[in-house]
Amino acid sequence: MKKKVMGRSTRGRAPARRSDCPISGALDLVGDKWTLIVLRDLMFPRKRYFQEFLDSNEKIASNILADRLKLLECAGFVTREADPAHARRMIYAPTGKALDLLPALLELLLWGMKHHAKANAPEPFVRRAGADRAGLIAELRAAHGPGK
Repeated sequence: MKKKVMGRSTRGRAPARRSDCPISGALDLVGDKWTLIVLRDLMFPRKRYFQEFLDSNEKIASNILADRLKLLECAGFVTREADPAHARRMIYAPTGKALDLLPALLELLLWGMKHHAKANAPEPFVRRAGADRAGLIAELRAAHGPGK
């Protein structure tokens, strides 16, 4: 039986697309709050372990986190490998497909800082995202490169 969480099937594949519109197709994959939060945590503070994602300020439930990580893995945004130091622990890492979302995530960050009065993010990071977006993206890509 297929498991559905908030309209998302995670039984070994990404959700079906509603249309051929590229924006709609992108939203089918990453358009809910929790998926974007997991991607943010994966790429900006470089969280790698399940427990690290659970410790985020948003307090994602463990079942929702497990579902989103599985969805992202099935859709090719995340890799999952056993931790060599602790075989029962898994390490999650972004793929090139996920890293291609960096410009969009940075735009969402800047938009949120501009339009949400109580938005909070590290000031040096926000300043860099606004002043040197290309350099920041290159640095983040390099930090997530092979073997990192």
